[in-house]
Amino acid sequence: MPALHARLLAATAVVLTITACGTTQVDEPSATGSATPVSQTCANDTTATATGPVSMTDGVGRKVELAKPAQRVAVLEWQQTEDVLTLCLNPVAVADPKGYGTYVKAEPLPANVTDAGERGQPDLDALYAAKPDLIVVEAFKADDEIIKKLEKRGVPVLATVGADASGQIANMKKVFSMIGQATGRTERADVVLRQFDEHLAEAKQKVAATNVQGKEFLFFDGWIEGGNVVVRPYGKGALFTELGEQLGMTLAWTDKINAAYGSGGVDPAYGLAQTDIEGLTAVGGATLFYGDDETPDSYVKELTKSPIWTALPAVKEKRAYAFPAGVWGAGGPISNEQAIDAYVKILTQQ
Repeated sequence: MPALHARLLAATAVVLTITACGTTQVDEPSATGSATPVSQTCANDTTATATGPVSMTDGVGRKVELAKPAQRVAVLEWQQTEDVLTLCLNPVAVADPKGYGTYVKAEPLPANVTDAGERGQPDLDALYAAKPDLIVVEAFKADDEIIKKLEKRGVPVLATVGADASGQIANMKKVFSMIGQATGRTERADVVLRQFDEHLAEAKQKVAATNVQGKEFLFFDGWIEGGNVVVRPYGKGALFTELGEQLGMTLAWTDKINAAYGSGGVDPAYGLAQTDIEGLTAVGGATLFYGDDETPDSYVKELTKSPIWTALPAVKEKRAYAFPAGVWGAGGPISNEQAIDAYVKILTQQ
């Protein structure tokens, strides 16, 4: 999943550089930006939308004041794009919609969304041409460059912390609820999060009833760099690790969280590590789960050719399982439910 790789590099660099790119805009967005939600999860939604002023503190401690809940929302990160759609709003502008369509299958994008450039490097002309009344970004501190750049234009900015290795599920919920508050969709947010909790509880029961053997596990993904396979283990604090642990499994990857991520260990935001194919031997006989985006340049094609890979106990014993393509490893409630379902299907059919 090279897209998440790019996101991690941007997060660990902390300071994001913003440049204006060529404008790409499709059909003119609707007057509200939320007509006929494309999300199938909204088909039977009957929750109310608040109409009064919004006063809130965002993820990095900034005060956000809105005269009324935002309707024309622009979003510069994929988790938050998914969240807006699950809240039954169609965003008017999204960063890298093509990439979103490739890597995130939880919620489809509407046809008339504006392409706002790259994540971390938005096309400011296209972004503001969509006339947003709120821009949702991902940041890790109040003085991130992306916030300072966007604040100069006068459109309110809601900063969310997209990852926190001390509790990814809790952070996912916090981000979702925050966007719900800013858009007047708190009632909808509460319903979705309650359904998520129920979904996870049912999944735990299914796995427990199966009495799964060999509960040590590792989820990983990767990419090709310089002709070599780079493997990214999801270590302690990663979202898919936390979901697996919730289902009763035990993480086999032992690297510790390291604030200086570039020097080894697991990064403190996403809980991700980095190694090569041989590095997977460190988990011994653990069951392996891995992400395969099924794109032409997928690392899995090269991974499975390696004699090191074929010699791993999990591979020889047919306990190495690919997740379905499009299950986003840093997503909102619906992506998380997809990941839970993938784990449950594999674990209960062993």
